[in-house]
Amino acid sequence: MAQDRPNILLIMDDQHRWDYLGSMGADFVRTPNLDKLAKRGVQFTQCTTNSPVCAAARIGLASGLQPSRLGALGNGFFLPRSATTYYQRLRDHGYYVGCVGKLDLAKPDHYNGRDGDRPQTYMWGFTHPVECEGKGHAGQSKTPRGPYNHYLKEKGLLDAFVDDYKRRNREGGQHRVCHDSVLPTEAFEDVYIGRRSVEWIETIPDDFPWHLFVSFVGPHLPFDPPTEYADKYRGAEMPPPISADLTGKPRYLEGRIKTNDMTDEEILETRRQYCAAIETIDDQVGAIWDAVVARGMADNTYVIFSSDHGEMLGDHGLYSKTVPYEGALRVPLIAAGPGMVGGRVHEGAVELIDVNATICDLAGLPPQTNVDARSFNPILQGETDEHRTEAVSAIKNFRLLRTPKHKLVENYNDVVELYDLEADPEERNNIAAENPDLVRELSGRLQARYQEGEWTRA
Repeated sequence: MAQDRPNILLIMDDQHRWDYLGSMGADFVRTPNLDKLAKRGVQFTQCTTNSPVCAAARIGLASGLQPSRLGALGNGFFLPRSATTYYQRLRDHGYYVGCVGKLDLAKPDHYNGRDGDRPQTYMWGFTHPVECEGKGHAGQSKTPRGPYNHYLKEKGLLDAFVDDYKRRNREGGQHRVCHDSVLPTEAFEDVYIGRRSVEWIETIPDDFPWHLFVSFVGPHLPFDPPTEYADKYRGAEMPPPISADLTGKPRYLEGRIKTNDMTDEEILETRRQYCAAIETIDDQVGAIWDAVVARGMADNTYVIFSSDHGEMLGDHGLYSKTVPYEGALRVPLIAAGPGMVGGRVHEGAVELIDVNATICDLAGLPPQTNVDARSFNPILQGETDEHRTEAVSAIKNFRLLRTPKHKLVENYNDVVELYDLEADPEERNNIAAENPDLVRELSGRLQARYQEGEWTRA
């Protein structure tokens, strides 16, 4: 029986910083399909991840809770069975619920199942799962750990792939050794995930509404795009990194500096390869949407695009994530769907976990109690411009509060950081010492956010 409730497609990539999108003004990277999505819907320019690291951010998204409430303050964590996921809620309200790609809800467990459907995926609420290995996860072992490794083994490519990843680590680390993938384009994991997602959409029955979570593994390091895409960026101009001046910043960053022995050209090359990986994903986004159109489902499907956290790409001398600065903290967020007025931009604060509540709202589910996520569906429908006044994020060594104007970072047993994001968007000048009253005010708001509802939560 045909159904009239909306389908909901969530597309997420891994380690995609907010400012590397054409629709955000980045003319050095080509993202035509994501740019079209922004023209059809609403682009949120101030979306903050709730924890700038993979597992914690995704545990927060799945549960609608600040990941710190579940003890998730880094990568080595599981989503507790006691936490209700939005996947379970959609399933229990009559949705097919699928995934293709990386989940990271049980990161310490390295086996995803031959076909990406280990029993835990059903426990989390998926009815049609294809859980793939994360990027580094896929390149660690010549014994297959999931569907992508099995695919490479069947193609005779797994040994070369793993050998290449081991070589990168041996020769200088995943951020620095950024030559092209040793795989042909069609065997690159994000192309594989795109192809499997298209197949999922082509074959899912149309008698129930569906939610598909497509989770790409790039542009996460190592920066190893297929040569076909890397060739498009050879020698291309790139924005230079923010210089590595640690004045006013916490001591732990001294051991994180990665650019001391890198030339300017080497840093720019990592940025070119990062852009090539993003364009690879953008092409897959286009193919997935084409599959929705071909099924005649375009007029009844909402699409949301985001990422779990960003990538420093040499800013402040840093690579990867797990730091409080804009390159790691802010992520893209675009939403489009039936009846929405397109081409709009929302510049207020949004948190990544809000995607959870928004998807449930779009599906017509009643609001969930005792969660931190807030639906931004009223913004999508043009009913309001109000959402949050601030966003918070935390990991094991800091927690922070970010407003559209200021960012306060409370580093545990270290310096407090305060930045004026309007006057100093590159976060070069820590102004905490000169602004004790503002620090006190923002610190109180930060504490209140993390204590929110504690007395009344079940």
